[in-house]
Amino acid sequence: MRQNHSTTPRFPRILGSLLLLAAAGVFTVGAGPLPSAAATTPLDRVVPAPASVRPAGSPYRITRATRLRVDDSAEVRRIGAYLAGILRPSTGYPLPLTGQGAGGIRLRLADGPFGAEGYRLSSGPHGVSLTAGTPAGLFHGVQTLRQLLPASIERKTVQSGPWRIAGGTIEDRPRYGYRGAMLDVSRHFFTVAQVKRYIDQMALYKINTLHLHLSDDQGWRIAVDSWPRLAAYGGSTQVGGGPGGHFTKADYQEIVRYAGSRYLEVVPEIDMPGHTNAALASYAQLNCNGTAPPLYTGTDVGFSSLCVSKEVTYTFVDDVIRELAALTPGRYLHIGGDEAHSTSHADYVKFMNRVQPIVAKYGKTVIGWHQLTGATPAPGALAQYWGVDGTSAADKAQVAKAAQNGTGLILSPADRVYLDMKYTRNTRPGTKWAGYVEVKRSYDWDPGAYLPGAPASAIKGVEAPLWSETLTKSADIEYMAFPRLAGAAELGWSPAATHDWDRYKVRLAAQGPRWTALGITYYRSPQVPWPAS
Repeated sequence: MRQNHSTTPRFPRILGSLLLLAAAGVFTVGAGPLPSAAATTPLDRVVPAPASVRPAGSPYRITRATRLRVDDSAEVRRIGAYLAGILRPSTGYPLPLTGQGAGGIRLRLADGPFGAEGYRLSSGPHGVSLTAGTPAGLFHGVQTLRQLLPASIERKTVQSGPWRIAGGTIEDRPRYGYRGAMLDVSRHFFTVAQVKRYIDQMALYKINTLHLHLSDDQGWRIAVDSWPRLAAYGGSTQVGGGPGGHFTKADYQEIVRYAGSRYLEVVPEIDMPGHTNAALASYAQLNCNGTAPPLYTGTDVGFSSLCVSKEVTYTFVDDVIRELAALTPGRYLHIGGDEAHSTSHADYVKFMNRVQPIVAKYGKTVIGWHQLTGATPAPGALAQYWGVDGTSAADKAQVAKAAQNGTGLILSPADRVYLDMKYTRNTRPGTKWAGYVEVKRSYDWDPGAYLPGAPASAIKGVEAPLWSETLTKSADIEYMAFPRLAGAAELGWSPAATHDWDRYKVRLAAQGPRWTALGITYYRSPQVPWPAS
């Protein structure tokens, strides 16, 4: 994965502001001078950058007479109600949900070239039409629609408006199917409400995967009926010795339900064979010497390991995976596998060869940190790469070879998208083992060409992990995630041809007032031309 522990690391192009060619009446990518914030329109300030934007004609204005016209399906009505819940407080308008008809804002499902998550948004003086092939695509289109309105639309009290949606058409679909963010609830525990808040923030930028790091040396955060001391005892502390906590099964199911309502898939992680002190402290029989170590509240890594030679270890793993898989409707289960420095290579290979079939037995696909490629990844498994620019060529080659042999890759380079890395030496929370990661560095890389030797077809997506050794509250999460999370989301969604830092930073700056309206605490990077507050 990861973290803070050594001074030596181990191991798109923005749509830009699509420039308006006055004579032709269309936007083109990459032509003309770099835009200023004043020169752009709402259509070309969307993050992530859409695949295609064509401005045309006059805007649509939301008024008290506006209706939200929805298809007669439960999913479309639910998305319409979600949109109404955003628009009503700030506009003060009733915005009733009605059936089909002329005018207003229309949400509908239809056949078309949308794929699993794409959409088309068309706006003109007589109405707005948002069309997708799936509810997920429709929901992503709603996030774009939000960004076409003034930032004050996000406030919970009546604002002055006016509420104009620029005229034109956006046609959009993602570059990658996996666009994730990870939250570590093990080092410091975060409540269901805090996780939901982060889910809403992810959804605004079309992230579709929430990776929950549920176990580590400092805490076990999910109830397991067959091994109750894991949560009751193993979850009773955290970094620094605080009270810790854990999710009941009902808590976890509520997170899964809420994420699903925002079209995010939850990927739970039980890290093993290392990063397991909380489990080892809870059950002595999981230790090779039969003695339980004390609970751990520090931040070192690499010192713990399940006992690979004991059969009870695999009974434990089977029970945990069985119960967690039953609670998780998504496709994946993450088994960790990094920094197992207290496990010999032979034991590591043996362990992974035993554990991966258990995941498959319960209907899930394995994800593991990229050290999994040192064993034999199961068919269909994904390896999550967290190396840095200085990672050895041999380690990179090992991952690339696995990719050549069919293992899919999720890219999470620590010195690019680990959101717990300090921006600068003056950043209060965070760590710096992978270096300082300012906003430009976090954004300015291409997932498709990042790992030498890895086929572009092996790259399944991008994930931005957030480790919580130094984070204790939602404001800490937000400060470290924003603005970098928006950039990671763009790397996962937007076409490679739109990737350009100088144009992206202008679009990113336009997000600042929206975050303020949403109550998001964010880092005002000097690299970004934020509007005057």
